[in-house]
Amino acid sequence: MHVQPKIVVIGGSWGGVKASLQLLEDLPANYSLPVVLVLHRLRNQEGQLQELFDLKLRLKAVEIEDKDILQSGYLYLAPPNYHVLLENDQSFALDDSELENYSRPAIDVTFKSAADVYGDQVIGIVLSGASEDGSSGLNYIFGKGGTVIVQEPREAEIETMPLAAIKATPGCRVMRLTEIKAFLQSLHVN
Repeated sequence: MHVQPKIVVIGGSWGGVKASLQLLEDLPANYSLPVVLVLHRLRNQEGQLQELFDLKLRLKAVEIEDKDILQSGYLYLAPPNYHVLLENDQSFALDDSELENYSRPAIDVTFKSAADVYGDQVIGIVLSGASEDGSSGLNYIFGKGGTVIVQEPREAEIETMPLAAIKATPGCRVMRLTEIKAFLQSLHVN
């Protein structure tokens, strides 16, 4: 039986902005899934990322606010200095607890909470980055039956994050950005 995904969660760090723009640039404005993007960012980088994504994409880019409800056709950006959690009512919760993997937002936190809420209906994607954040979260999604994809390390600007994710989850799909992009497009239901 093929499970219809409900959410796409993407994590990246160094090189992640460029990679995610490339990944999402051709998705239609009415894309049938919500996309949540957790990028490691400087603590004072308010708003700039949202403007960049809004300019380049058809998806509506918004910086997540506490209690926002997930909707398809949106790209949700983790705000600086907050962990992003998903709740059972399909809303977001922002959390300013301790750094995880030297990061807040931490990719692992979002990946794990998405898997707890959506189980095998989550698609988790790890992109370029210089830390190991995302690897245990990706493995957690895999354990719940979700689809896990890692950017081909040789193509990543910094291969540390993809390599850590592949090591943590040997069952993941390793794909080039063009392949991930085609996969995401194939999920769109008109």
